[in-house]
Amino acid sequence: MLASRTRLRGAAAATAFAAALIGVGAQSAAAADWPALREGAYLYSGPTGTGTVTEVDLHDLGTCHTLSAPARSLQIVSGSTALKLYSGADCTGALAWRSSSLTQTNLPWAMLSYQVVTA
Repeated sequence: MLASRTRLRGAAAATAFAAALIGVGAQSAAAADWPALREGAYLYSGPTGTGTVTEVDLHDLGTCHTLSAPARSLQIVSGSTALKLYSGADCTGALAWRSSSLTQTNLPWAMLSYQVVTA
């Protein structure tokens, strides 16, 4: 009886481990198109982290920055700051969008300017 319990526990552990590996594999495949996550904030001129990269100074709170090329995707890894992006130059425009402090996403429309804000 003890041997069968041990086999069942071993089988259950192997099944759980296999399920975890499948989940990690699926997550890695979905994220494969993006650059690796790294601390900081990056705006990309193309979708899914492609094109020209603009590195954001996360210590420059509140200053408006106009981009030379519109941003179409972003990646940010920060514990305390986020980005507010605008559809127009000089932090204007009819459309604005705000990130969280941990975001990797395609933007809903092209963004021409941004500010660093507290999360």
